[in-house]
Amino acid sequence: MITSGKGRLMSDINVTPFVDVMLVLLIIFMVTAPMMTNGVKVDTPQTTHQQMDIDEKALVISIDASQRVFINQYQLNASEVRQKLPTILDVKHTGDVYLKADKSLPYGLVMDVMAQIKDAGIEHIGMVTEPLPATKAGGK
Repeated sequence: MITSGKGRLMSDINVTPFVDVMLVLLIIFMVTAPMMTNGVKVDTPQTTHQQMDIDEKALVISIDASQRVFINQYQLNASEVRQKLPTILDVKHTGDVYLKADKSLPYGLVMDVMAQIKDAGIEHIGMVTEPLPATKAGGK
C-alpha cells in the first residue's frame, strides 16, 4: 500500500495505460481511414474548367451507367428521389449538393433527377465533371 507522509492512503490514477491505448487506436485509425473511402463508379464527362474545392461534408448524389441513383452510399430508384431525399437528410440545413452523373446517360434522366432534387427542397446543386488531361486541354 502506498501511503503519504501522514499515514493516509494515496489514491492516484495511473493514466499511462490509458494514454498508450489511445495512441494505439489513433495510429490504427490513421492507417485505416484512407482505405475506407469508397464511392460509386461514375464515368463523368471531361471539361476544360478549373478545379474547384469541394467541401468533404457535402452530399453527393450519383447516377451510374445502369441508371441507379446513390445518395452518398445509399441506393434508391430514380423515381424515388423526391420522396426519400427529405427522409434521408435535413434539406433545410443541407449545404451544397453535387450531382455526379455518368456521361453515357440520357440527358432527360439527369434532368429528371435534378428536378426531383429541387422539388425535395434543395436549392443549390453543383454538377461534378472531370478536368481534361493536360495534353488534351493545352493542345486544342
